[in-house]
Amino acid sequence: MFELKLMSYFSKKNILITGASSGIGRALAIAMADKEVSILLAARNTEKLAQVQIECLKKGANCEIYLLDVSSEDSIRQFSEQVREKYAQIDVLINNAGISQRSQAEETALQVDRRIMEVNFFGQVHLTKQLWPLLCNSAHANIVLISSVVGTFGFPQRSAYSASKHALEGFFESWMLENTRNNIHFTTVSPGRIQTNISSAALKGDGSSHNKMDDGQLNGIPADVCAAKIIAGIQKNKRKVYIVQKEMILIVLRKLWPSLFIKLVKKLKLA
Repeated sequence: MFELKLMSYFSKKNILITGASSGIGRALAIAMADKEVSILLAARNTEKLAQVQIECLKKGANCEIYLLDVSSEDSIRQFSEQVREKYAQIDVLINNAGISQRSQAEETALQVDRRIMEVNFFGQVHLTKQLWPLLCNSAHANIVLISSVVGTFGFPQRSAYSASKHALEGFFESWMLENTRNNIHFTTVSPGRIQTNISSAALKGDGSSHNKMDDGQLNGIPADVCAAKIIAGIQKNKRKVYIVQKEMILIVLRKLWPSLFIKLVKKLKLA
């Protein structure tokens, strides 16, 4: 039943996914691949992208891969030009590329804070602006932001990461409220702990990689389950999609009982 709905909704559509070489991006690409769909996969690691492309082609999708570094303005411009030269419209843009953090705020170098903001905030804003004309050309376009539950509240050892997600959500909510085009819909996805490599690739205070899979990640929601929930949210044009387990308790407490939220978070195991 899910596959039938998927085919009808995304049939004949051009879907662009950033950060598609692993994790949620990879899971989304494979889940959305179908003989009636064109998928554009973008990331820095083209070798891993090629592996995802093979999986999508097996399912009959038209699938292309592109080199894209969302922290580079030049890379975003070059990529956008390539897309505009070949496609008249983009129907689904999934801003998934991102990088996390594992360091105390006072121990994190400013250049690390800046890099996280460049990747998670400015990169998504710049790319969406570059592709806006193609989104406007779609009869029904979906702009999807892969944010985080820490875009809803602050969290220890995630200061820049949380800030970047807060900024992303605030910017695109403002854009959504300004938008007068009935054909463009905005969806913000806020995942909790998902079984991906995001913790391994996270930056420490000196800019080096964390290189460790957190227990929370290992015991998190499987990436394919997360992808299915995101796809369901896109199909329903939902404005906000939470994909969480116990994190929902923190979301509710942050709104209704802030003092208890603070006490609880300070006692949590951070990894």
